[in-house]
Amino acid sequence: MQLKRLAMNVAAATAALAAGNAMAAGFALQNQNGAGTGYAYAGSAAVAEDASTIYFNPAGMLYLSEGHHVTGALTVLDRSLEFSDKGTNALSIGPFAYPNVSEGGNAGGSSLVPAVFWAMSVNKDLRLGLGISPTFGNATEWDDTFMGRYQGNYSEIKAININPSIALRVNDVVSLGFGVNYVKFEADLRGMQPVVALLPATVDVESKLSGDDTGWGWNAGAMFQLTPATRVGVTYRSTIDLNVEGKLEAGPTSRPAKVSIELPDTASLAISHQATDKLQILADYTWTGWSSLPRLRVLNGATGALINNEELGFKDSYRVGLGMQYQYTDALRLRAGVAYDQSPVRKAEDRTVRLPDSDRTWLAVGFNYKLTKQTSIDAGYARLFFDKEKIDRRTVLGTTQTAQFVRGSFDTSVNIFSVQLNHAF
Repeated sequence: MQLKRLAMNVAAATAALAAGNAMAAGFALQNQNGAGTGYAYAGSAAVAEDASTIYFNPAGMLYLSEGHHVTGALTVLDRSLEFSDKGTNALSIGPFAYPNVSEGGNAGGSSLVPAVFWAMSVNKDLRLGLGISPTFGNATEWDDTFMGRYQGNYSEIKAININPSIALRVNDVVSLGFGVNYVKFEADLRGMQPVVALLPATVDVESKLSGDDTGWGWNAGAMFQLTPATRVGVTYRSTIDLNVEGKLEAGPTSRPAKVSIELPDTASLAISHQATDKLQILADYTWTGWSSLPRLRVLNGATGALINNEELGFKDSYRVGLGMQYQYTDALRLRAGVAYDQSPVRKAEDRTVRLPDSDRTWLAVGFNYKLTKQTSIDAGYARLFFDKEKIDRRTVLGTTQTAQFVRGSFDTSVNIFSVQLNHAF
C-alpha cells in the first residue's frame, strides 16, 4: 500500500509538470530519460545502463549490478511553431462573414517532462522495477485571432504511465522482461465557434472539449547477449484502449461527451556493439502502430449521437537511429547520435492545426559523468529539424462541412535539454 501511494503521488507530480510537446512522431513522447537525449535514443532497447531501461526494455534490469538503482530525469522541450498562410479563405455562414485575422503567432512554447525509475535485485537472476513517466503528450496554443481558430486554437494532451516490471535471466545469453502499464489520460481541446443568430455582427465563442480516463496495457522485452561485445534487444508495448468521458462546452451551453481512443502499440529492434574498448555503437529500428487512431469521433455522452468527427488519417510510422558512446576517461563518457522519425500524417488534407506533425531528423550530443562509484549524472542536448509541411484542410463545424479551407505551411524547430541523476545502493 505504501508503494502504491508513493507511485500515485509521484504520478500526480509528473502530471502537473508534463504539459508535453510531443517529440516523437504523432503525440508520443520519446523523452523517457535524460541519458538517451545524448545519443538520440538510438538503440535504447539494448543500452541497459541505468534504471530507465524499465521503459525501453525491462529485461535490461538484469544488466544492472545487484542492489537498488534509482534514476530521476528532467527534460526541457523548447518548441517554436509558426504558420504561414497560403490562401486560407474566410468562413461565411448565412449573411455573416468571419474574417481571417492573423497567422496565429507562435503556438509552441516550453514544457517540462519528468521521469523516475527504480529497480532492485531479488537475486542475481530476478529483478523488480517501477517506472513513472508521461508517455504521450502535446501542447499547442494559437492566438484567439488565428485564421484556423475554427479548427482549433488550444490543445493539451497528457498520458502518465505507471509501469511495474519484472525481469528474469534464462541463461547467460537470454534475459526476459515483462511490465504492466496503468495510464492516466487527460485531454483539453479548444477552438472558436461562430455565433450568428440574432446578431448584427460576427461573434466567436470558445468551444471546449475536455475529458479523462484510465487504461491498462502491457510491455515485454528480451535481451540476447550474442557475443561479449554484441547485445540485441527486442521490445514491444501494447495498445491501450481508452473511453474518454467529459463534456463539450460552448458559451453557456454544456453537454456530456465521450470519445473512444486506442493509443498505439510500438515494437523496437536494437543493437549495442562494443567496437573497441572505448567505443560503443548503438542502432535501432522502431515501429509505431498509429493506424489505431484514424479519427476522433465525439459522441453525446447521454444519447450516443455523433457530435463531431475529426479525421486524422494517421498511418503506421517508423523511426531509425544511430548513436555512439565513447569512454573518454574512467569518469567521463561522451555521446552523439542521429535519428530519423517518420510522421504518421502523410497528406496536407489530414494535417491539423492541433497537431501539425511532420517528419523530423534528430542531431544529439551528451555525456555521462561519474561523481562517485555509486552516483552519476547525464546531460544531453538535441536539435530537431522538421520538414516544412503543408496543410489544406476543410473546416468542419460539428458534423457540417463548411466552405473554408485552412491552407498554408508550418515551420517547426525544437531544442531539447535533458539532465539525469543515477544512484545505486
